[in-house]
Amino acid sequence: MRGNTTRTWIAMVLALCAVTANAQDMTFEVEETGQPPAPPAEGPPSEALANALRLYQQERYPEAAVQFQRVVEGETQDAAANVQKAQFFLGKCLYHLRYYQSALAIFDEIGQQGVGHLYFNQTLQWLAQLASQLPEPAGIIEKVGRYGVDQLEQFNTAESQELYNELLYIMGRFKYSQGEFAEAIELFQRVSPQSSFYVKARFFDGIAHIRMRRARPAIQAFRAIIEAIEEGEVEGVEDEERMRNLAWLSLARVYYTAANRTAEDGSREIDGRLLGQAVEAWNTVDQGSEYWLPALFESSWAFFLADEYSRALGNIHSIFSPYFEDAYYPEALVLKAVTFFVNCQIENAEAVVGQFHERYDPVRAELEEILGRFEDNTAFFEFLVKVRAGEANLSPTVRGIVSTALSDRTLLRHIEYVRVLEAEERRLSEAPAEFQNSSLGNRILQDVAVAKSFAIDQTGDLARGRYTRLIDELADLSNQVDTVELEIATFQRGQLDQEMQQQMTAAQRSGGGNVEVDEEHQLWPFDGEYWRDELGYYRQQVTNQCGR
Repeated sequence: MRGNTTRTWIAMVLALCAVTANAQDMTFEVEETGQPPAPPAEGPPSEALANALRLYQQERYPEAAVQFQRVVEGETQDAAANVQKAQFFLGKCLYHLRYYQSALAIFDEIGQQGVGHLYFNQTLQWLAQLASQLPEPAGIIEKVGRYGVDQLEQFNTAESQELYNELLYIMGRFKYSQGEFAEAIELFQRVSPQSSFYVKARFFDGIAHIRMRRARPAIQAFRAIIEAIEEGEVEGVEDEERMRNLAWLSLARVYYTAANRTAEDGSREIDGRLLGQAVEAWNTVDQGSEYWLPALFESSWAFFLADEYSRALGNIHSIFSPYFEDAYYPEALVLKAVTFFVNCQIENAEAVVGQFHERYDPVRAELEEILGRFEDNTAFFEFLVKVRAGEANLSPTVRGIVSTALSDRTLLRHIEYVRVLEAEERRLSEAPAEFQNSSLGNRILQDVAVAKSFAIDQTGDLARGRYTRLIDELADLSNQVDTVELEIATFQRGQLDQEMQQQMTAAQRSGGGNVEVDEEHQLWPFDGEYWRDELGYYRQQVTNQCGR
């Protein structure tokens, strides 16, 4: 955009000169297009470019950048090859000056020209370096995706192995985002086990296999993460414990999904062995992990399917302990109501249905009312910022729910991107006046302002989507609990269908509601007081009353 503006300005000046020349009867002509003649394709560097390159070698990046900008704008009439060189070095200067967004804008311009730019291949390295400085929402993955996989091989040397592994991972992420899962998997699996990108690559390897409905290789990928971390095979992994627990959680989900099989006649079959492996994986998640509570709840459904009702309700008992006051698990009440129902504890099931509506119907109404206050994404972004700072005007009923819903890692990365851009604005405001007021300073200001505007809009849109999904999921759970209520009414009329009768009969035979102890465990009746070291070990006696 800046180059077009400059060319237009030059054209206006030349046109004005032509008018003046005609007025003075001078023989001066301008091309009919109104554009200045194109610079020569090759030629010696101008004094400004030569000086800029010397300044760059001396690491005097502010002064060098200003001179490179003059060349890029066409002020020096350098040859096209020299202009491309100045553009590339300008991007490098901006990187060193920590104006990462403007550096990205420069390298993006080079990338858009493709192989027609002399520095297209060299730019790939700098995009990878920017990926470690700018959050993912900056869009670097898409920009790396302009390159072919073969172009990554230029970095497959002993000296640049980590850069090569990083680019394999980034290119794999691009292929994954395009739905090209087979190609993505091939790239993820090429990342060296000694690379700091190995764990992240294997995680997306597993997720890509899940998207392709391939359970066995997905399990292998998640187990590879666990083994690499526990055996200390990789260094530089960001937040090792979080990734290990996330791998266990992902592994449990794969086992659980694989355990729920559909038979040829359309009926559902439960593979008890796989279900047991899912529970084992969930139980391996550390209690201090952010994934422990999701693991505890998800395993409750596995216990329900295995007719181990005492353990399913025991987990729900832990979830609703005072230690997790901000936890939001309305689905736990749905599971609790269903558990009571299949054991013919109709009064308890009805009570839980009533508890669900009493607790969550007002929440849903308030959430919908809050959503109606915001007309656009920018307004919702401002609301998000207040929620994160604890300054939003929310009732205690929904404050924790909204905060949790707007705290996922993807959303936090978008917020971080806005903060990075604001930091670059501040850095420019603290620069010397001559730098701020230069055309380069104006460019940096414009680059950051445009990126920030888009980032705020995208973050607001994403947050609004998370918030709307929260309402939709609550509405869906409300429908599910209403279905339980309808089944209760049908049961009371004695019109329950054969399938449900068989399920209840199986529940009666299983004895899964009994609380059993062995030589390694003791039974302590709950006295109304929770203890942290007991969380996850509660059991609730469930007496099957079917047939009575």
